[in-house]
Amino acid sequence: MQTQYTKLFINGQWVNGSSKKTIENTNPYNGESLGTITSANAIDLDRAYRAAETYQPEWEALSPGERQNYLLRLLDAIESNKDHIIKWLIQESGSIKTKAAIEIQSAMSIIRESLSFPTRMQGTTAPSNIEGKENYSFRSAKGVIGLIGPWNFPFHLAIRTIAPALATGNTVVVKPASETPVTSGLLIADLLQEAGFPAGTVHVVAGRGSEIGDEFVTHPVPKLISFTGSTEVGTHIAELASKGLKETALELGGNNAMIVLPDADIQKAANAAAFGSFLHQGQICLALNRIIIHHDIYDSFVEQFVQAAKGIKAGDPALDNVLVGPIINKEQLEHIQQMVQKTIDQGAKLHTAFRSEDQVIHPVILSEVTNDMPAAKEEVFGPVATLLRASSEEEAIRIANDSPYGLSGAVFTNDRYHGMQVARKLQSGMVHINDMSVNDEAHMPFGGVKQSGSGRFNGEWILEEFTTIQWISVQAEDRHYPV
Repeated sequence: MQTQYTKLFINGQWVNGSSKKTIENTNPYNGESLGTITSANAIDLDRAYRAAETYQPEWEALSPGERQNYLLRLLDAIESNKDHIIKWLIQESGSIKTKAAIEIQSAMSIIRESLSFPTRMQGTTAPSNIEGKENYSFRSAKGVIGLIGPWNFPFHLAIRTIAPALATGNTVVVKPASETPVTSGLLIADLLQEAGFPAGTVHVVAGRGSEIGDEFVTHPVPKLISFTGSTEVGTHIAELASKGLKETALELGGNNAMIVLPDADIQKAANAAAFGSFLHQGQICLALNRIIIHHDIYDSFVEQFVQAAKGIKAGDPALDNVLVGPIINKEQLEHIQQMVQKTIDQGAKLHTAFRSEDQVIHPVILSEVTNDMPAAKEEVFGPVATLLRASSEEEAIRIANDSPYGLSGAVFTNDRYHGMQVARKLQSGMVHINDMSVNDEAHMPFGGVKQSGSGRFNGEWILEEFTTIQWISVQAEDRHYPV
């Protein structure tokens, strides 16, 4: 495996970008340089897409067993290079060791799930209303898929598209996030190369959005664009794609809520809420943004939640006992600080002083928050927890649903069946009973409603996204026409 990644990966070759611009890759914790990448421009992008298009029919024509064997070798490559991957996740994305290990395991899980896809490309037969006709449907690959990689869970969320896309016979072009060009793209290309994947299967073009972002979507070759990121960028991608009637798989922002009902185990709920709020410094689309507590237990919950949060250590993500590492960049840190201050100005109570060092923000807790305050209204994407008071279960559900987002959520109660009834009333693509909102299993549907995205990842649902159905009928007996 490479120790530094400063080149693009096109058609199996490591090449310099053709742009005059560069991507400066830096460690968000200490500012240390991780390398300078010469950006891709439109010429590089076209080369990658054309190479992927040229090779795709050959890749799809491989037997299911051959594609499965490549994926098995990719699993071996990841297993053999875990320490290398963890090192890069820590130094490039600010991951703590626990989060990096979770991320690698999640990526391996989606690869294992994808192993079944080549043999799940099943069609159907059906009767016909026309005498002597036979009806068939066949499932095939979409073609070339364009992936715009994220920076928060860069390795897993890129693999989440790459593995099922390859398993179903597609080829892929990746534009990794500029904040994490290695872990959301170039490192994965290195692993694929070590696993022996053919040159035309995956291509990685690291480039600035201002230079190739729009053209990455509007280029005529890709049949589907897969994107995980903010709702604002996702909306722009959907608009661009719609002009060419191009399909999208979009997993976007979240303003996730946990409802704590009066019969809940307060200590268990507080511990889960703390982990769900502050894991990876809250920079997860699934992270808890709003914790809605029934009035009867509000004060007790606040006390135990504050106690749990004060035990969380923030600092260098490379250290074993650290749970909260650095914010991805200074602009985001300043945005979070301004949002917290505006929320306090509107009447929220601050339980922990706002402290930041080397882009690390220590856990921030705001109580007596209402839905119209900035830290509750917007997706914070930082280690900030807002505690909201609800006078009843019905009001808690109303508060949770009073958001343009609907990605993930949670309900805490000792009555698990009633928790499911409450969950059914939440406008959210995913809800977890007696657990926090950060959950992802490779065989379960992952995605949101409203402004949290469209489509579903994982399992049979991504199989539907990345393949197309063709109807073929066969007139087995002569058909008589009125001419």
